[in-house]
Amino acid sequence: MSDNAHSDRPDEGFHYSEKDVQREVTELQGKSATAARIFDLRRIIGGLFVLYGVIVTITGITDSKAAIDKAQGVNINLWTGIGMLLLGIFFLVWLRLRPTPPPVPPEGLPEEREGE
Repeated sequence: MSDNAHSDRPDEGFHYSEKDVQREVTELQGKSATAARIFDLRRIIGGLFVLYGVIVTITGITDSKAAIDKAQGVNINLWTGIGMLLLGIFFLVWLRLRPTPPPVPPEGLPEEREGE
């Protein structure tokens, strides 16, 4: 075997500066924050409740007299659809008013920048 294959220093050949590491960490945090906003459960739950609420509300509006009589005179599809719509809108408004907070910068970063 050659001397280059094995070395006493395991990190030889990898030359990452502190700036490279910090830049990579910052990029990963940005991607993580973006993913958190995209896959926020409030968006998914709110969207599904609005979608299903529209479908059930339309079903309730078009229900026959026999279907309403089956539910003891209550248009259950209409009321359930309206409730689902309101819940879905609540989740979406909540998402708009209280978005996910930005990621917290790693500790020690401001001190390192002062020295630059």
